[in-house]
Amino acid sequence: MRVYFDNAATTPIDEEVLELMLPFLKEHFGNPSTLYSFGRDTRAAIEEARKSIAQLIHAQPGEIIFTSGATEANNMAIKGSIQYLGVERIITSPIEHHCVEHSVDFCRDNMQVETALVKIDDKGNIDLDDLNRLLAASDKKTLVTLMHANNEIATLLDIEKVGALCEQYGALFHSDTVQTFAHFPIDVERMKIDFMSGAAHKFHGPKGVGFLYMRKKNRVKPFIHGGGQERGFRAGTENVYGIVGMAAAAKKAYAHLEQDSAYISDLKKYFIEQLKSNFSDVDFNGNIDERSLYTVLNVSFPENAKTMMLLFALDLEGICCSGGSACGSGASTGSHVVSALGKAGNRISIRFSFSKHNTKAEVDYVIQKLKEKL
Repeated sequence: MRVYFDNAATTPIDEEVLELMLPFLKEHFGNPSTLYSFGRDTRAAIEEARKSIAQLIHAQPGEIIFTSGATEANNMAIKGSIQYLGVERIITSPIEHHCVEHSVDFCRDNMQVETALVKIDDKGNIDLDDLNRLLAASDKKTLVTLMHANNEIATLLDIEKVGALCEQYGALFHSDTVQTFAHFPIDVERMKIDFMSGAAHKFHGPKGVGFLYMRKKNRVKPFIHGGGQERGFRAGTENVYGIVGMAAAAKKAYAHLEQDSAYISDLKKYFIEQLKSNFSDVDFNGNIDERSLYTVLNVSFPENAKTMMLLFALDLEGICCSGGSACGSGASTGSHVVSALGKAGNRISIRFSFSKHNTKAEVDYVIQKLKEKL
């Protein structure tokens, strides 16, 4: 049996999405920047996709910029806000994705920007009182960059409260929503979000395409220079079939959101119950209640000779999971996220992440193999 429990790293592309992409790999191959019919056809498909993504988050089409993925989108928002919007200070957390963490580090070291880390608790929850204190402590133009859901430990941000605090102090709010777009309802107006990012391959779309939502009043200049594509905000010929696929996958995800989220939540709950009933020394990193991302579960085992090699042992049994983010999926230790939680004792953490395609039979198989290995 083969079990894929690493959906936070990437998801299999949906067959219906692939079918909608194929014409743009074959018949509709025109460059969208050209003026003749072949180009007009692909340009129309891009603009329809832009409109579709915008509607899903209650934005305007002109506020959506298509990118190569969320890493580019996050870099564009963070660095652009400093270069073009007068940001002199960044508030972030110690458990952000590396593309945000390293971008903030770059800005601090090379762009003379002040940075501050908001406090978190041992589940990864943001201390809102501390965020309020940090926002009140300086009159400098500030960017707050906090992810909506942590990709390793599943802890959810109270995004509306953070957005309200940012609005109260006149700070810009950027959120990496890679793990939540197409998995949770998002309303950029209600949540007071200035920038947000998404990546198609996290919700059964193609790899190599994503988007940046950029509020109209906070527009930055291009991060990639060249032609005038993406309304002058992102140079380079657009990934037409990828953009079409991303919009199709997002539209389908939101159409089935209630049904799919209930199914995956139940699967995660079942996995937690089975782990607790079969392993007395199991623990969990991050929230496992309603304040958690329902697609992700970070499981902690005592460190010993068996658990040190557990990822590899599970791989030999056809089980795909990871030790943290996709950047470090081959390692069982060293997660900066888990380390930041400040938990005592030596533990080995494994991230299991689920999709609508997974089953309880697969959970049973994983539990069986864990019992054999531990």
